[in-house]
Amino acid sequence: MSKKDDRFIIVHREGSEFSISRAILVDRETGVNYLMIKSGYGAGITPLLDSNGQPVVSSIGDFAD
Repeated sequence: MSKKDDRFIIVHREGSEFSISRAILVDRETGVNYLMIKSGYGAGITPLLDSNGQPVVSSIGDFAD
C-alpha cells in the first residue's frame, strides 16, 4: 500500500520519540481529525473536538493526491 492509499495522514506532530508525543491525524474519507498521544509503550486516540463539542472536520480536498 502506498502513501497515497493510506486512509489516515499525519498533519501535525510534536514531541519526540523518547518522550510523550502528540499527533493530529486526518481521515481522508471523512475529514475527521483525531488526536493521538503516545508515551512509552502506551497510546491513545480520540476525535479532536471544537469548542462546541463537535468533531473537527477538515475539507477532504485539502488532502487530495
